[in-house]
Amino acid sequence: MPNIPSLQAVIFDVDGTLAETELAGHRVAFNRTFAEFGLDWNWTPELYGELLAVTGGKERVALYVKRYAPALPEQVNFNAWIARLHQRKSEIYSELVLARAIPLRPGIARLIRELKTNGIRLAVATTTTPSSLNSLIVANFGCEMGSLFEVIGAGDSVVNKKPAPDVYQWVMEQLDLPPEACLALEDSYPGLSAARTAGLPTLITVNGYTANDDFSGALSVISDLGEPDSPPRHIAGQPFAGTCIDLTQLRAWHQALLAEPLP
Repeated sequence: MPNIPSLQAVIFDVDGTLAETELAGHRVAFNRTFAEFGLDWNWTPELYGELLAVTGGKERVALYVKRYAPALPEQVNFNAWIARLHQRKSEIYSELVLARAIPLRPGIARLIRELKTNGIRLAVATTTTPSSLNSLIVANFGCEMGSLFEVIGAGDSVVNKKPAPDVYQWVMEQLDLPPEACLALEDSYPGLSAARTAGLPTLITVNGYTANDDFSGALSVISDLGEPDSPPRHIAGQPFAGTCIDLTQLRAWHQALLAEPLP
């Protein structure tokens, strides 16, 4: 039996993983911001799903402008304009979160508290802004994000966003841990690609926008983390035992995967 490191840290994605933030959160905040800026843009659920092909809010606006308003960059100082728009969008999103319009996904609060209680180090690797993450944590845990997460790779912590592995590599550098001692929790193909390229075993919880993504190489693919009275649905990869995903299950998956790594 090889010398397999124990699970020491879990690194969480945010949007779509901690909460269903995209459809009822970020999309709504973008549309309200567009109206405030005097734009007649409307990101429907279908269009927003297409824009999710790129990660990062500013990047999605830039993609939309390229496709549907290509003359705009010639009319304004585009970089400054998009920064102002995204800042206002983040403020509106935080208002939605603090109004408890966006609850955490099943099992997230339970698992985070269990990991924290048992000394597992917690971190975040996301493209969302720190302010948006903090609002989500304050609304659902009643504390600042730094009270839960030791390291937070968010927003523009790195230049290259997912599916590039940079944010995961940065987080592991801050934790001073190798990938073999960590596990990532993601919800999408870009997130899986980023985590796996960084060498991290990765658990996937799908959502409405990502259910049809290619999750080859994932540790396991499930509907959500579940609760003791509401088990998750297993979709692919390693099966789970028990009624919900807990620390015991994460440790079992982690040890089994590192003993016989995925190709």
